[in-house]
Amino acid sequence: MKKTAIVAGAILGFLGVALGAFGAHALEDLLEANGYVDTYETGSRYHLIHSLFLVVLGILAGQGESRWLKIAIYATIIGIVIFAGSLYILSTLNIKWLGAVTPLGGLGFLTAWICLLIHTLSKKTS
Repeated sequence: MKKTAIVAGAILGFLGVALGAFGAHALEDLLEANGYVDTYETGSRYHLIHSLFLVVLGILAGQGESRWLKIAIYATIIGIVIFAGSLYILSTLNIKWLGAVTPLGGLGFLTAWICLLIHTLSKKTS
């Protein structure tokens, strides 16, 4: 899981920077016309934060894996794809029903953070 999380974090981090820059420059007029600049920026911000979180989870997995870290890693990946992905698509294609999908990605993030907490509290050492 260590390698999976760090590789996924690196790839998703790269994509987060690339999509953030693409939105700020190439899509600026479209996002302003649609009124979705803030929405796109929110997707980009959560995308990047959780890409870094994946790397942290990978580092922790290197110290000792657990089912809670495994769930956290997969929930974070799914959260990025659904949360940020739905906001990117909503912002650029103006598909409004995707706004109803976005919270599912947020649930992925919440699940990951809770799993990290459970993993930490269940460790025998302090």
